[in-house]
Amino acid sequence: METVELGKTGMQVTPLGVGAWSWGDKLFWDYGNSYGEEEIEKAFLATLDRGISFLDTAEVYGLGESESLIGRMMKETGRSPQIATKYMPLPWRLKADAVSEAITNSLNRLQVDSVELYQIHQPVSFLMSQKTLLDTLAGEVMRGRIQSVGVSNYSAQQMREAHGILAAKGIPLAVNQVKYSLLSRSIEVNGILDTAQQLGITILAYSPLAQGLLTGKYTAVNSPTGARKLSPDFGREGLRKIAPVISRLKRIADQYEKTPSQVALNWLICQEVIPIPGAKTAKQAEDNAGALGWKLKPDDVADLEMVTRAWVK
Repeated sequence: METVELGKTGMQVTPLGVGAWSWGDKLFWDYGNSYGEEEIEKAFLATLDRGISFLDTAEVYGLGESESLIGRMMKETGRSPQIATKYMPLPWRLKADAVSEAITNSLNRLQVDSVELYQIHQPVSFLMSQKTLLDTLAGEVMRGRIQSVGVSNYSAQQMREAHGILAAKGIPLAVNQVKYSLLSRSIEVNGILDTAQQLGITILAYSPLAQGLLTGKYTAVNSPTGARKLSPDFGREGLRKIAPVISRLKRIADQYEKTPSQVALNWLICQEVIPIPGAKTAKQAEDNAGALGWKLKPDDVADLEMVTRAWVK
């Protein structure tokens, strides 16, 4: 399996990961009703069996259940993928000790001694400054409990500030995890993508399939489960708006004998970012893996860029 470097850390990961937000999340993703632990374990194994070994989770996903599921599955199967997780800067987390405690709790749930990547989930500063937070994470790298530091949802300026704080400690900022897909292209114009490229920071693209919209499987009479069904994006007007994009994806997919999802993910890989789509079932995990091992032709990349230009804003 081809690998790519995570920022300037020297760490190699697969060019596509799997996001584990839906693993254990009841409110948004309907975990426990439309799917459960059995389906998640099959998705976990299918992901690893196809060579994808980079999983992204967070302490708040399923209120810790996502991390716990991954920990149990790793122990039961003896499989050890590279793990990225996240710290949420909640208002009552006032001192550096709260950061170290959160890492301890995540490691305990994951049943590991160290994680490959630890990210700050949101650029929120309540009573703990970004410098205190990042300095503490730098210390945790020195301790070996985390192997690299990343951020999530940071603006270009916030990313540059975080990069500078860590650089003073001799540690690279590995990633900025942001929303990026054919239907969400604002990072191309708000400075995030340019700044990341200038500083050697990898972009992790969450919601790379726009929460399923780019799969082409949803219609006005086939809506998703969970909170997504309340979103206007999945309503009649929302689906009408993206119909030309889905049509183009399907046409290109047919040429490559791929699925629309695989084409949408490959387009992101062509932008030199790492997409982290979700996978609630083995079939979804297998579909994700089909985005690897080939590459869209430049004309098709440009075609998709043109048909989704309305989402560059």
